[in-house]
Amino acid sequence: MTCSPQPEDAEAAMLRIPLVAMRGVERVFPGPPAVRALAPTDLAVHHGDYVAVVGPSGSGKSTLLNLIGLLDRPVRGTYEFRGRDTAAMRDYERAAVRARHIGFVFQALRLLPLRTALDNVMLAQLYSGTPRALHRPQAAEALALAGLARRGRALANTLSEGERRRVAIARALVNRPALLLCDEPTGDLDRAAADAILDLLDALRAAGTTLLVATHDPAVAARAQRVVTIRTGALEPDPPHGALEPA
Repeated sequence: MTCSPQPEDAEAAMLRIPLVAMRGVERVFPGPPAVRALAPTDLAVHHGDYVAVVGPSGSGKSTLLNLIGLLDRPVRGTYEFRGRDTAAMRDYERAAVRARHIGFVFQALRLLPLRTALDNVMLAQLYSGTPRALHRPQAAEALALAGLARRGRALANTLSEGERRRVAIARALVNRPALLLCDEPTGDLDRAAADAILDLLDALRAAGTTLLVATHDPAVAARAQRVVTIRTGALEPDPPHGALEPA
């Protein structure tokens, strides 16, 4: 008796499609004079990847992350997220995708200083569609994952810089996104605190989170599975992994 092959389920089929697929994506800020912040760019990020985007300040790293995170729109080119053309999305659809599928750790952490760590994490759930009854337990779970299980009641302005970054990571993770974007996640941290954040990112990647990290720190790039370089708004070919050594 011969068994017919089973059709691929929807989740497995989705995992075969690049999570991020950019083709000829370009970003220009109007002038005068107009500034091309991102040259026509091709980039694919697959489920489970850990990608570091490296380059000096002003090279276009944040611009690239803002486009991938659906905070900005390109002037031309095609960007598909989970197989869906983002150009066809209306603003409310883009907001829904951001809330449910993309976590963003900004360089400026954007925490509310007089609210607790738990409150700051819960803010990310307001537009995610998560039932209100689950907000607090899921936020507490995200803080625990970030190593702050006992700091949920602390006001953000009483936390150390490393703890504040962990709150920002917990906030980005609380909706269980498919993609986590981090813009300079170790900026202004000493080496020990930076290594603790990088260990957390390693653990998230091992658990299946897809990571895209913008950094100018070789020690951060060395942790990634893949490194791409951007200079004056243009992506360069991937260097061999390990070519960037910690300073």
